[in-house]
Amino acid sequence: MAATSCSALLLFGATGDLSRRMLLPSLYALHQDGLIDPDLRIVGTARSALDDAQFRAFASEALEEFLPGDRREEGKLASFLERLEYQTLDASKLDGFAGLAAKLGDISCGLSIFLSTAPGLFEATIEGLRSAGLATEGVRIGLEKPLGNDLASSRRINDAVAAGFDERQIFRIDHYLGKESVQNLMALRFANMLFEPLWNSANIDHVQITVSETVGLEGRKGFYDETGALRDMVQNHMLQLLALTAMEPPCDFDATSIRDEKVKLLRALRPVQAAEMVRGQYAAGAVNGERVGDYVGELGMSSETETFVAIKAHVDNWRWQGVPFYLRTGKRLAERRSEIVVQFKSVPHNIFSGRGGKLRANRLIIRLQPEEYVRLQVMAKEPGLDRGGIVLREVNLDLSLTEAFAKTRRRIAYERLLLDLIEGEQTLFVRRDEVEAQWKWVDAIRTVWAKGEQDVKHYASGSWGPNAGIALTERDGRSWHD
Repeated sequence: MAATSCSALLLFGATGDLSRRMLLPSLYALHQDGLIDPDLRIVGTARSALDDAQFRAFASEALEEFLPGDRREEGKLASFLERLEYQTLDASKLDGFAGLAAKLGDISCGLSIFLSTAPGLFEATIEGLRSAGLATEGVRIGLEKPLGNDLASSRRINDAVAAGFDERQIFRIDHYLGKESVQNLMALRFANMLFEPLWNSANIDHVQITVSETVGLEGRKGFYDETGALRDMVQNHMLQLLALTAMEPPCDFDATSIRDEKVKLLRALRPVQAAEMVRGQYAAGAVNGERVGDYVGELGMSSETETFVAIKAHVDNWRWQGVPFYLRTGKRLAERRSEIVVQFKSVPHNIFSGRGGKLRANRLIIRLQPEEYVRLQVMAKEPGLDRGGIVLREVNLDLSLTEAFAKTRRRIAYERLLLDLIEGEQTLFVRRDEVEAQWKWVDAIRTVWAKGEQDVKHYASGSWGPNAGIALTERDGRSWHD
């Protein structure tokens, strides 16, 4: 007998790794804190042949493995598992969607869909949802990446989704935007008079954005080798960080205002020249004192796929004219780190030079992970009588967000994103024109590679990438913040 509850969340790929590690623990946390309606049903679907009881057992094992110890509460765990239901579905076959619709029952009060699927199944899945009456006015759909592998395929996927849903119903997910530290970037810029007047080419020399990993393929061999670092990290996460760092102040904190400014910024990105980019692939080396092999050995076949990318980007608008943005990401690097470094220009005149005082330009470091902090490096005078000259030293003004909000529960990105999907809040999701602007810029880089103008340069695991990546900044008289 079909259920009649009219409020439900439908999870595609419910037995996958993302569900086990992130989605189910996030939904349990929202349930535990009373943030989702007590009547909300959570219906999982995937190809795996399970019934409700077996899916609940699967979810219980996932929560046992991935739920933090301080989150465990037996009564809440039991009531959460009671919410879960399951319907087997092969999304490539249209006839299975009628059974899914029957499982969901009445959706007139609304349905939220989290769609995590291979790019080749998007069109079939949307057609299946439409055929079963699951693409109606009150339905919202969250789309997990990858949304294509270039501009053309992204447009095909977006066209397919648009055939069933209006843009206001579509929630394209970039989980970086759900991170508290990324959201704090906007608060830092637009809630503090200290920074915004200086946030321009008159005062900033350059900006660095680094997203580095120490891990290798981690079971993602097929996906990663087809994708590479440029499409896996730069096209989405890093360009979103760049947009939030460099966009103009939005008129309001709402989805339309913020996404309008991000799109304008992304469209102002200058095409990258061959001399302004480096692609690399990790060789054997040592990471955290442990010997590791090379990419080809880990993959099990020869490959030219890049595991490292460094880019010198430019934003062609009034605010940022002449300011380079150095982007760097890679696997098997020296340290796991996500950060934005804003390097200010030097003061125009050093009044201390006659007394031996040497200056260094101020630097703002916004660390996103693994620690979360904002660090402003400023010059100070060392204590003393100064008879031998004035000694100036760089000191740190530190704000540890982890310590400042130690009594506030830290939430993982998917908790916020799932709740926003359920509630219909689009601010932290990516609009279609954003996605297409990102792909247009990245496709131009791949065109340069296709012409053979960029060789893959090997680097030792545990280093900061190939020498050419270091030279990208050094030849401009600058250095990476390592």
